[in-house]
Amino acid sequence: MKQNVAKNIITAAAPLIYRQGFHRTGLKEILDAAEVPKGSFYFYFKSKEDFGLALIDHYAQALSENVSLKGAAGDASALRRLRKAFETHRDIRASEGCEGGCPLGNLAQEMSDLSARMRERLQQALGSIGSGIASLLREAQGQGDIPKSLDPDQTAGFILDAWEGALLRMKTEKNVEPLDRFLDFVFGKILT
Repeated sequence: MKQNVAKNIITAAAPLIYRQGFHRTGLKEILDAAEVPKGSFYFYFKSKEDFGLALIDHYAQALSENVSLKGAAGDASALRRLRKAFETHRDIRASEGCEGGCPLGNLAQEMSDLSARMRERLQQALGSIGSGIASLLREAQGQGDIPKSLDPDQTAGFILDAWEGALLRMKTEKNVEPLDRFLDFVFGKILT
């Protein structure tokens, strides 16, 4: 039961923190959103930092479960599934007024200099997403859709870095043009 309540707290708080930031979201807001009695936070988490670590895991799992990045079965090629994953995220960002960005990227910008434990967990989470991209790139190489000369791990790292940067520009400019530029460059020039 303790695990279920802790998960409920994380699930309820995730959208708040995504919109407001980790530090700007108070424990009372988190507990109110989860409909958990005030004062019980420390029964479920040792500290707000431990809560943050669990939140990173929550975000990472949600992003990793994106069927395209997990190499979902189906008729679409690996390269098409990868592109579809990014296009889907682009469309979501556009529908939400170019706000939000990447929940992991947001936490990385806010917390990496403040918490070594959170920075390490964010590295692991982003590394896992990069590994998912690299796996699809390897599959695409096997399907003959991208050159064998591309190193899947290096290319995946670049793609993830470019995507995070495009999201930052999108948030700043309140325009999807940086995401469109990312799609055009990555899928029209690099992965051809």
